[in-house]
Amino acid sequence: MNRKMALVIGEAFYPEDFIINDLVKTWKKRGYEIEVLTRTPSYPFGKVFEGYKNKIYQKTSFEGIKVHRFPVITGYQKSGLVKLLNYISFIIFGTITALFIGRKFDRVFIYQTGPLTVALPGVFLKIVYGTKLGIWTQDLWPDTVYAYGYKKTFFLQMILNRIVKFVYKNCDKIFISCYGFEKPLKVMLPKKDIHWVPNWPMVVNDKPKVRLKLPGSFNFTFTGNVGKVQNLEIVVKAFKEVSDSEPNVFLNIVGDGSNLEALKQIVEENGIQNVNFTGRRPIDEMPSFFEASDVLFLSLVKSPLYSIMIPSKFPTYLTASKPVFAIMDGEVPDMIKDYKIGVTAPPDSIEKIVEGFRYFLSLSETERFSLSQNSNLLLENKFSKERAVNTFESQFWTGD
Repeated sequence: MNRKMALVIGEAFYPEDFIINDLVKTWKKRGYEIEVLTRTPSYPFGKVFEGYKNKIYQKTSFEGIKVHRFPVITGYQKSGLVKLLNYISFIIFGTITALFIGRKFDRVFIYQTGPLTVALPGVFLKIVYGTKLGIWTQDLWPDTVYAYGYKKTFFLQMILNRIVKFVYKNCDKIFISCYGFEKPLKVMLPKKDIHWVPNWPMVVNDKPKVRLKLPGSFNFTFTGNVGKVQNLEIVVKAFKEVSDSEPNVFLNIVGDGSNLEALKQIVEENGIQNVNFTGRRPIDEMPSFFEASDVLFLSLVKSPLYSIMIPSKFPTYLTASKPVFAIMDGEVPDMIKDYKIGVTAPPDSIEKIVEGFRYFLSLSETERFSLSQNSNLLLENKFSKERAVNTFESQFWTGD
């Protein structure tokens, strides 16, 4: 008989804002027994959240679900060495804790954001206890490592490829958040079944309870993590050409991250007007920011990896029924063009980004409204939560 009891392992969990929070709540409502293994919350600021202690082990709860926590090495956003130590500490503390609590679970589910090494505690559980193992890959290794600027040496490539093969070959079920991940994984793992389960919106499609006023008469808005890969340095430099001639147009950056201070410095040094930094805001405030905006934009650096990625903010943007400006290559621009919900620009062309800004400004309100009408169709066709959860149910929870 299927016990239907799983341990969810991941770097991030509540109070950090990730889709895994919604998934475990949904599984609990469907009657599954779940516990979570994660580190002390510290994302995106790189410091321990208020109300939590960075102890060897602590137990908290979320919506009646047990959460087992181990310590995090802070400061990982500012130092490559500390980041490496952070990865290693996750493997060590995560594995020790997993082996201590893991005998009672017949399933392990890895929520992989960032390093694939986050899956190793789950792999060791499978090896020791024969636990069924599934992984939901949000970040494609080893491509992500190279995209962050690490040189693709023979030695590094050999190590990373061995880690990737070791992890995925031990997984009974592989789920990917971006369809473009399938091809490179199939090259390495030709016999593995891979299931596409995209992220669904992290906010519901409701009118905001609180009306928000943004500073411009026309507002472009970005929400989420502010890191190097978000390419916002190019975006603000392009926006300067717009704000110099359009004093009532604003660019709103709603979020925080490792590159926020550097981005603020670029804005100040270049005299870029009308860039509004709000800092990190709770996820339940996002509908208010969406409603107050005229256009929502997202951006990623030019890279073969990021051309096959679908940022989790994209389906969330679709809930707002607003035009979308995608400053990136790949799958997202293709969907925007196919469903006619906005415009796109290559991430390395200031000229084309400026053209994109000016295009939206040239539209009438009626024309902008017509751009946003296909958002719900794209949302239902590609990013349905019910379809995603049903896939997990049929592929992860069934079987011995």
